[in-house]
Amino acid sequence: MNTYLQIHPKDNVLVALQDLPAGQQIQFNGSTVQLKQNVPAKHKFPLKSLQPGDSVVMYGVLVGKAVSPIQEGEPITVNNVHHDANAFHEKDGNYQWHQPDVSHWKNRTFNGFHRKDGQVGTRNYWLVIPMVFCENRNVGVIKTAFEKGLGFAPTEVYNEQVNDLVRLYKSGDLDAIKNYAPETITHSSNRNPVFQNIDGIKFLIHEGGCGGTRQDSDALCALLAGYIHHPNVAGATILSLGCQHAQVSILQAALKKLDPEFDKPLLVYEQQTSDSEFRMLSNAIKDTFLALVEANKIERKPAPLSKVVIGLECGGSDGFSGISANPAIGHTSDMLIALGGTSILSEFPELCGVEQELINRCEKEETADKFISIMRAYANSAEAVGSGFDMNPSPGNIKDGLITDAIKSAGAAKKGGNSPVTDVLDYTEYVKRPGLNLLCTPGNDVESTSAEVGSGASVVLFTTGLGTPTGNPIAPVVKLATNSRLAKRMPDIIDIDTGSIISGAKSIEAMGEDILEYVVKVASGEIFTKAEILHQDDFIPWKRGVSL
Repeated sequence: MNTYLQIHPKDNVLVALQDLPAGQQIQFNGSTVQLKQNVPAKHKFPLKSLQPGDSVVMYGVLVGKAVSPIQEGEPITVNNVHHDANAFHEKDGNYQWHQPDVSHWKNRTFNGFHRKDGQVGTRNYWLVIPMVFCENRNVGVIKTAFEKGLGFAPTEVYNEQVNDLVRLYKSGDLDAIKNYAPETITHSSNRNPVFQNIDGIKFLIHEGGCGGTRQDSDALCALLAGYIHHPNVAGATILSLGCQHAQVSILQAALKKLDPEFDKPLLVYEQQTSDSEFRMLSNAIKDTFLALVEANKIERKPAPLSKVVIGLECGGSDGFSGISANPAIGHTSDMLIALGGTSILSEFPELCGVEQELINRCEKEETADKFISIMRAYANSAEAVGSGFDMNPSPGNIKDGLITDAIKSAGAAKKGGNSPVTDVLDYTEYVKRPGLNLLCTPGNDVESTSAEVGSGASVVLFTTGLGTPTGNPIAPVVKLATNSRLAKRMPDIIDIDTGSIISGAKSIEAMGEDILEYVVKVASGEIFTKAEILHQDDFIPWKRGVSL
């Protein structure tokens, strides 16, 4: 196994692939670099001494500036390097893409749920949605009733532990409580015995709909419309208070904008015009049950892989993210796009420093101009509240080698592979064109994943170096570990280990093919992801301008 790596020929730093001790001599391109200090795995050290103002280059792009002298072989840190990135401008070149060989996949299909509008889902869900946070409790009532009544409720592993502790407490055996060690129980996906073709009922609890800006309410309605329009959804039950900003009429208008022929069942109940809460909820439960009977009639049928829409996401990133998992799913994305499919790359604060590359990859000038406009507006809004993209890396990112936003961004952009950019979407816009779509979202992984699915992602590939349980209510989220140590430590949340790229046992291209094979099985319902099994149904709408 190699102990260090130069990612791009232009880079003036090397990445430690394992812990390197002080004094070790690194042989590189005929030169010898002696490490001045210990360099932890995932961190970087320069090939030549840097002076204040000198550039730090990784992935072939500017990722920082030295702010104090750095000797060759001395690790770069937040104390000696600060964020810096190249400026960007209008599209100035034509991009040539060499498609990967996908002949092996040409006739492959997945078994999905075909919708009348031509979309094909990887799951079949019914949604229950509050228009405003005031209805969250009522949604909770429906959730309890349906999940337990239809067998969709999670296994009550921890409830049984509390029951055990209560029994021990009542018997007066406090020592037994202190020594209590429950057996590890492996979670499994519950297949509903009542409705065989329905994967579940999902509940999009949120804290919006009123009290904020009208723009936030309008954006919430547009996001919810994307979820209802989504191919993984058969229909929805809507609970409205009545007086809130997020009116049902706004939601209906957003649905018509997505599809003028929209005809999915939409059951709407408004509390302020109902006889009583009890009657409203009782009617909602009865009508929803009858709608589930109809939704259960749709069955999985073969569909070409071009009908899959992949969301490309990361969270809890580390210094290996841009070397292993991110380029691996980038290759998966390229393969899917070569087959006529669609991918969504989001998290605009984590594209800082690679904007020009993406601009030049845009197929049309107007697409590039839209990307430039959104990026500049987002950066300006962040700075207006005293923040900026440079503040994006989290303490965990920094500890594991991502010490500037540009370093994080250069690695994060690898999720988008090498294919041309066919479209740029603002927040809540739905995919219209096959190929690589850039979607404006914050770097917050739950807000971003929620947005990718709201824009049409039917499967999400989510890379992580530190570990995160993030999931989504309606789209399966495949969690990929950037390193084998994480995969072994957190097997209950990790689906795929890409650490073999770091060890040199597998190439990026081979791993990308393995991932696509896994996606086909997930899309067909043959595999349920760890996030699905754990009922990890994260959903957070973005209050624009607040989050990075």
